[in-house]
Parts: sequence; C-alpha cells; structure tokens
Amino acid sequence: MGSIGYTRVSTLEQNADLQCAALGAAGCDRIFTDHGVSGTVASRPELDKLLDHLREGDEVVVWKLDRLGRNTRNLLALIDDLEQRGVHFRSVTEGISTTGPMGRAMLTVMSAFAQLERDQLAERTRAGMAVAAEQGRKAGRREVTIDHATVKRAQDLKAQGLAPADIGKIIGTSRATVYRYLSMGANEVS
Repeated sequence: MGSIGYTRVSTLEQNADLQCAALGAAGCDRIFTDHGVSGTVASRPELDKLLDHLREGDEVVVWKLDRLGRNTRNLLALIDDLEQRGVHFRSVTEGISTTGPMGRAMLTVMSAFAQLERDQLAERTRAGMAVAAEQGRKAGRREVTIDHATVKRAQDLKAQGLAPADIGKIIGTSRATVYRYLSMGANEVS
C-alpha cells in the first residue's frame, strides 16, 4: 500500500515542481508526471503508466482535481475505476479523499463546479469574439504585410551562404519568417 502521485502540466514550457513538492510533502512514494498534455485527453502516457502500476490498497494523490481531468464525466469515470480496483483517491489542495462517502460526494460537487467554471470561461470567450467581430476586429494573428525589399535581402543573404538564423538577426525577423521568405518565388518578390 503506497501513495502514488500524479502531476500534469499542459505545455512543455511549464514545470511541475510546485505540484511535485506538494505531493512529496503529502507522503507520495512515487510521482508520475505528464508534460505538455492537455487534461481533456483521456489517455496520457504517464497516467497510463500510473494506472498500470497501481495495486489494491494504493492511493492516487493529485495536487488539484483539474490535474487528473478537466471534464467531470472523465474524472468521475476514472475515480470509479480506481474504487473498483480498491484504490483510493486524494486531492491535496481541495482536501478531498474517497475513503468515505462524504469525500465522494464532495468530489462530485467540486468537479461539477470546475466544469461549470470552464464552460462559463469558454462562453465568455465566444461572446467577446462575437463583439469584436461586430466591431470589425478579427480574432487570431494579425496579417503581416510583406516588405518585398526585405524578402529580396533575405534571399541575397542566403545566396551568400548565411544560415537562416543569422539572416533573421540581420533583417530583424524570426528564423521561421526567413524560411517563409526564402521559399517565395521570384514573381512573389518583384
């Protein structure tokens, strides 16, 4: 019987240090961490490994409910699966444990409120985008006008043997933009 932790960060730029420290303080013997994986995805590599590792009597510990699942249905199905296998669940931040009936009820209520919060955020985002569209503003990246002289300069620098990263530094653009400039045909540049 052991306490096994699970942490997750949505992007590769984020780190799970805070979550790991909290789970270590909560007594976790081992911690599985998914990097750059959305909570809306049901199958996650490290979560799958954790589920394979579990034995009856173990306890799965997370820092917050949303680290395990972003959707109420998925979260509750996962916890039902754990309970059927004789595995307990605990969320450190919310102070919820499935070792008793009150913990199970609180888990259901908390995950429903978390889902409501995500749905409201999505609704507000859509409403804001609709208002912006009515005012003539577009969502997404702004269109960039291409300076043909800069494109020609990038192509000339490449012909001199410079690397795209160096060309970008000289003309003041990203390497990706340099590649885009270099792929333009002569008729697009003139």
